Amino acid sequence: MKIKPQLVAVLACAAVVAAFAQTPHTPPSPADIAAHQVKRMTTLLSLTSAQQQQATTIYTNAATAEQSIRQSDRATHESLRTAVKNNDAAGIDQAASTIAQSTAQLTSIRAKADAAFYQVLTADQQAKFTELESEHMGVLGGPGEHGGPGAMGFR
Repeated sequence: MKIKPQLVAVLACAAVVAAFAQTPHTPPSPADIAAHQVKRMTTLLSLTSAQQQQATTIYTNAATAEQSIRQSDRATHESLRTAVKNNDAAGIDQAASTIAQSTAQLTSIRAKADAAFYQVLTADQQAKFTELESEHMGVLGGPGEHGGPGAMGFR
């Protein structure tokens, strides 16, 4: 019995799709997040190697702090879903309050990282950065990346 080449191709594709469907998405590590940001900033602002090292440290530390908050947020969002299903107004209020606190913490972490990075830049780079940011609203990360722009829209 001969198997048609098209059938073999379809079966192979189905196997690949099944393999990818079973592989859970692994979020990027704090180091990967920082490397992406530093690469982008280097392209836009011509960072020196010393500035790149400083930015990598700043943004790796920030991403690490954000990661722990995001992990606890998952449980809070699950609590919110449960409260909604149970029509639990007090549970909804509690989860919403916790989410608001987490959002405030994330905003603070990002703003402090952006402030530290901004101090690493030369006056010319700061001017270019401010110009790019105002023209493109968060040109370094864009709105919504990792929960939204930083304090000044830097990410």
